[in-house]
Amino acid sequence: MKLLLMYFWIAVLVIASCTDKTTRKVWLDDLDLSKVEQSAGVAMKNKSMWNTPLIIANDTFSRGVGTHALGVIKIQLDGKDNKFFAKVGIDASAPAKEFSKASVEFIIYGDGKVLWKSGIMKANDKAKPISENLNGVKIISLTIDNANDGIVGDRADWVDAYFEVVDKLPFTFQREHEKKYILTPETHKAPSINHPYIVGSHPSNPLLFLVPVSGERPMKIVAENLPKGLQIDENTGKIWGVINKQGEYFTKIIATNRFGSDQKLFKIIVGENIALTPPMGWNSWNAFGASVTQQKVMQAAKAMHESGLSQYGYSYINIDDGWQGKRGGKYNAIMPNEKFPDMKALVDYIHSLGLKAGIYSSPWVTTYAGYVGGSADNANGTILEKQRECGQFKFHNQDVKQWAEWGFDYLKYDWNPNDIEHTSDMTDALKLSGRNIVYSISNAAPFENATDWAKLTNAWRTTGDIQDTWLSILNIISLNDKWHSYAGAGHWNDPDMLVVGKLGWGGEFQETDLSPNEQYLHVTQWSMFAAPLFIGCDLSQLDDFTYKLLTNTEVIAINQDSLGIQGYRLVKDFEKQTEIWKKPLSNNEIAFSLVNLLDKDQEISLNWDECSLHDEYLIRDLWKQKNIGKFNRTFKTRVPLHGAVLIKLSN
Repeated sequence: MKLLLMYFWIAVLVIASCTDKTTRKVWLDDLDLSKVEQSAGVAMKNKSMWNTPLIIANDTFSRGVGTHALGVIKIQLDGKDNKFFAKVGIDASAPAKEFSKASVEFIIYGDGKVLWKSGIMKANDKAKPISENLNGVKIISLTIDNANDGIVGDRADWVDAYFEVVDKLPFTFQREHEKKYILTPETHKAPSINHPYIVGSHPSNPLLFLVPVSGERPMKIVAENLPKGLQIDENTGKIWGVINKQGEYFTKIIATNRFGSDQKLFKIIVGENIALTPPMGWNSWNAFGASVTQQKVMQAAKAMHESGLSQYGYSYINIDDGWQGKRGGKYNAIMPNEKFPDMKALVDYIHSLGLKAGIYSSPWVTTYAGYVGGSADNANGTILEKQRECGQFKFHNQDVKQWAEWGFDYLKYDWNPNDIEHTSDMTDALKLSGRNIVYSISNAAPFENATDWAKLTNAWRTTGDIQDTWLSILNIISLNDKWHSYAGAGHWNDPDMLVVGKLGWGGEFQETDLSPNEQYLHVTQWSMFAAPLFIGCDLSQLDDFTYKLLTNTEVIAINQDSLGIQGYRLVKDFEKQTEIWKKPLSNNEIAFSLVNLLDKDQEISLNWDECSLHDEYLIRDLWKQKNIGKFNRTFKTRVPLHGAVLIKLSN
């Protein structure tokens, strides 16, 4: 009897302990929001990303987190019997035009598996409630997807959001980056003539081209059958001069040093098109922001030359916003400010290295950084009031004359939204400049005018400004795909600059926030996109990892392929979060990138039936520059988390 009584009281205590669990409410907005990852901006506590109250449809909420699509909040749990409650929707504080087009999807992942989806939510949709049992879940990811609608900057809210926990408190976190690792093999000492192998020029315009040859110096670089009007510096490979007659010209380039020689056939096309392969170079903005100076640009040119980056096709040194002073001079054009005491001398120095120089402007009255733009509200161009809109009087013709006199080779023309009128004004002015000036517009070009951008410009930004975050890269990759059919020789989709190396935007320099895996994916996809490759970091602080990332000749060859086709997404597996991209190449070869968006390594298969392949192919790993073998039905490989494998298939 005593034994039964003891068992009874033990059972009572066990039941009491089970039913006496106290749960604690932990609000989402009380967690550390600095660890929230977004494609732009920072998550806001109890406010929208417009810094306004949280409003979904017609309802206002006092608590919650304002976020940005793409965005993800990663939260560590203890795997106990926890719960999550919230409401979600598109924030209604956006300007009417942007708000009307907004669409997002909220997705909750638990330990990598989908627990809940909102479905595509549109503007004015009522907030959707969430009630999820998280028993056994250790990592929850609150994700905001951009719904792949091509709209940049959708704002989305998690409101009345809280956890019920029984033991340990949840906390936000970010994944730790893996250590840097180098895939690109060591460069040979013997000469190697690198891409591009095709150059464009307008008739009677000065042509400047530095033959990209890697290998130990001294080296002799000669050109057989160089067209009349051109000459070459045999010590540097710098080609310059003028070809007056339209046509296609072929010249054999031969490079020789004490370790051997290399030769390639180059094509020079004189006609309507320039930028026959995507432009490659450096831009000042992501390094120096508006604090750019003549000295800093000169140092960048020197670093590109002395580091050897110019031996791999990087040729443009572009000044972004921040150089402009007042209007004046013989054209009443924008004159440089005190930070640029001698613009002509700067351009001449860049040209002396065989490199080309780029300038920045805007049709607005004042630029993003508040400097003088290409229009004004009075006839002499004096700025009466700073404004980010186009003025009554245009000065693009005067500005182009001045840029041409200084000797510039590239223009970044920056305003939003890009419009046909101001784009075509500049197109016409550049045609009369007497120089081969590559014309790039920024940002972001409306997709409905894609055909016009391809006719009027050499490159156009397909997205907003890039950031050195995983979700910024992911967002741009998603948005850039639909543009692929508009890319081609002389006109390229521009997903913005490469955010690798040490970046500063005018402040203190810091290592990019992208992990090594993410940087490999970044350069892989930009190469598959046939995108302009503009380095954004401080070239004087290149480490070996970044240098090897930027100088893999076989990866650059994919970007610079003469066929000029942009790669496109062939397969997307939403559950596994993997993608396969395809890029047809010249010589009947094909490049594929196998992309892993998941937070863990996984195997990706390239299946012949899925990819319209029919033959046996030799597969080569382009980052490792190593043949893998011959395959005829399927190919499988391990792809690191947030990483990519880039391969080429040849018969």
